[in-house]
Amino acid sequence: MNDLLKRITIDPERMHGRPSIRGLRITVADVLGLLSVGQSREDVLKDYPYLEDADIDAVLAFAALQIDHPVIPAE
Repeated sequence: MNDLLKRITIDPERMHGRPSIRGLRITVADVLGLLSVGQSREDVLKDYPYLEDADIDAVLAFAALQIDHPVIPAE
């Protein structure tokens, strides 16, 4: 999984510091959003030909790690 996570980049100078894929202008949230509305992996890869299958695996791995660290909302 560590190799997958290397595909996720966080750079304050790109995409306002939001986690993105390999420094491209597509964020982890963008891909998760597409998958969450029912787009298949194949559809995402067809619509974004610069993405690779492993990028989607990386997005899912990154999201899984993030959800494992609960955030307590400020009151």
